[in-house]
Amino acid sequence: MRLLMLGGTEFVGRAVVEAALARDWEVTLLHRGRHEAPAGAVSLLGDRTAEGGLDALAAFDGDWDLVVDTWSGAPSAVRDAARLLAGRAGRYAYVSSVSVYEWPIAAGSDESHLLVGGDPDADAVAYAEDKRGGELAAVAEFGAQRTVLARAGLILGPHENIGRLPWWLNRVARGGPVLAPGPRELGLQYIDARDLAEWVLDAALVGLHGPYNIVSPIAHTTMGELLEACVAVAGAADTELRWTEPSVIAEHDIGPWTELPVWAPPGEMHDSMHRTSTKMAEATGLRARPVAETVADTWAWLRSIGGRAPQRPDRPVVGLAPEKEAKALGL
Repeated sequence: MRLLMLGGTEFVGRAVVEAALARDWEVTLLHRGRHEAPAGAVSLLGDRTAEGGLDALAAFDGDWDLVVDTWSGAPSAVRDAARLLAGRAGRYAYVSSVSVYEWPIAAGSDESHLLVGGDPDADAVAYAEDKRGGELAAVAEFGAQRTVLARAGLILGPHENIGRLPWWLNRVARGGPVLAPGPRELGLQYIDARDLAEWVLDAALVGLHGPYNIVSPIAHTTMGELLEACVAVAGAADTELRWTEPSVIAEHDIGPWTELPVWAPPGEMHDSMHRTSTKMAEATGLRARPVAETVADTWAWLRSIGGRAPQRPDRPVVGLAPEKEAKALGL
């Protein structure tokens, strides 16, 4: 198999490239050159946001069985790439997001849920609309039968450049009382980037098309299991999880998801972010590895780079300030 990865040097794109190389696929990357490409891949340099950013791709003598695209900016960039490649590639896999569904997303909702609006020709507007526009652009150029839309939920794992799991790992490593947002048994959904990558490659092999929610089954793990796994691999001698009720967190104006990454309180927000149906993807072979494996591998990667995770410039920094945490815990 021949893969063209648009991007491929960070997080999800890197996971796709590494998974394809492990299968002995021929891999070509189009990337901006800001990060080193995985060994074994052919690199083409180009910035999709700049004039002439696809020139290296247009000049390259080759074609591919599969294109994978994780773009989350202007849908017009997906349109331009897909238009260039429609006659040179067999299938197009666009890594989208469950954010394309109209909010709120009722618990148990599947791929038939109402969608936000999107314009395949638009400049960047907002994340949800941009992802939906990217979906429409890919389908418009490759056709519905040659396009698979991987609507990912929360993505964790090694090389994460958003900062969610790295923040928790570094927080428990710092030690002392840790504000652990409850309830402890609150169910979580996420997908390890490596499991997402394997599903995307498998989907191409069997010719899947259309949208699929790519996230773990509902209640794959819990907030307690996630944070206890963090403590098990990274905790200091005096690390202590102090489980805190959502009402106390709200009283101290602590933001779910942003200041307390991954966590959303029970109710509408939690239903929308952690209770999405994945029955279609599971039926096609989607597998979600245990949370302890994701946590341990992410910690090993963090330690290998000195503990400071990379940060995407287009995403806000997450995490709770120490003084705000201490106040909420009454310290």
